[in-house]
Amino acid sequence: MSGNKILRISGKAVVLRGDDIDTDRIIPARFLKEITFSNLGKYPFYDERFNADLTLKDHPFNDPQNQDGEILFVNKNFGCGSSREHAPQSLFRWGIKAIAGESFAEIFASNCLTLGIPVLRISESDMREAQELAQSNRDSIWVADVENNALSTDNFSVAANMPEQSRRALLHGLWNSTDLLLENMDKVRQLSQQLPYISNYSN
Repeated sequence: MSGNKILRISGKAVVLRGDDIDTDRIIPARFLKEITFSNLGKYPFYDERFNADLTLKDHPFNDPQNQDGEILFVNKNFGCGSSREHAPQSLFRWGIKAIAGESFAEIFASNCLTLGIPVLRISESDMREAQELAQSNRDSIWVADVENNALSTDNFSVAANMPEQSRRALLHGLWNSTDLLLENMDKVRQLSQQLPYISNYSN
């Protein structure tokens, strides 16, 4: 048994422009005190979306036309800064299922993988063109194609890539480490019995 195989994600795009958008901007540190991840969908880009009196700022995540968006278009070094796993959790629980951008912080991309979020790298020129197309046709459906290494919509397709190990994990349904552990619990127990600091521990 394996987890869900992720070959491609299709949906509307949400365009978020800017380089070096770090995890503290994605989800401010004060929201890390949440006991579970379940409420984190309320908080992505919170300080950039809300004024002190909770009135809305101009931000893509506040745009009514983006509320059903599933593929996030970003630029360089997205997800830099601290390694908080809450950042991709907040994006995922807001509704983002795939991210395409020019480059990503390595730990952020790894944290996305554990949620089954494909993180696709696109060249700078292709990403800028994709962002323009997405904003000029807000209802267009995009495909983040893990299987074929592409990002596409009607009459537009560009190369997209990710580390091959991450790509294989998505394609074969091996991205969820918790599921893998549960599916192989007999092997886990067998190994634990061989570990002296577990099986032969004594005071």
